Amino acid sequence: MSEQDQQIPWQDRYKPDWPRPSLQNVVATVNLDCRLDLKLISQQARNVEYNRTKFHALIMRIKEPRTTTLVFASGRVVITGAKSEEQARFAGRRHARAIQKCGFNTKFKDFKVQNFVGSASCGFFIRLEGLAHKAHDSAKYEPEIFPGLVFRMVTPRVVCLVFANGKVVLTGAKTEGAVFHAFANLYPMLLDFKLEVTSSSKGKSSQTER
Repeated sequence: MSEQDQQIPWQDRYKPDWPRPSLQNVVATVNLDCRLDLKLISQQARNVEYNRTKFHALIMRIKEPRTTTLVFASGRVVITGAKSEEQARFAGRRHARAIQKCGFNTKFKDFKVQNFVGSASCGFFIRLEGLAHKAHDSAKYEPEIFPGLVFRMVTPRVVCLVFANGKVVLTGAKTEGAVFHAFANLYPMLLDFKLEVTSSSKGKSSQTER
């Protein structure tokens, strides 16, 4: 895809029959602005894990939204597992209130999403060797080390993991829109290396390049 094409908003480049990625994980951080006694919190709060000899953060979990949060003595909190920025913010506030009930003067400062992770299914197999050769400046494919092709996109700055079965994972995005923007850039290239799979009467499959 040319740089000129990439300047067009991703919404205008998407075609009706293209798959759209869905958010799988939102990683966010927040500052509670106070020092925390993690041992005390582990004794008073519910659904927590704390083993200082194994990990120096306290682990808090809630079912709605289903998230896992790491709480550090410095007051820094890392929220993972949310499916949207709103869920991550809500989970962070719930944990802040739970810690506040343990006797700490918590605040809710500097909330920021650090990573949006999305995934998509192309619905076809992909010839990764060909894609790696064409996009050699951006792509790395070492199947003996990792089964997927790693495509490092510059604009937006997103890492795309492409698998031969058509599954794509997009990570490192700083905004939700960057996930869709990256996939809109990547998908036309994937179509160029689509493999048609047909089954023979003997139950064997053969692959022919599109």
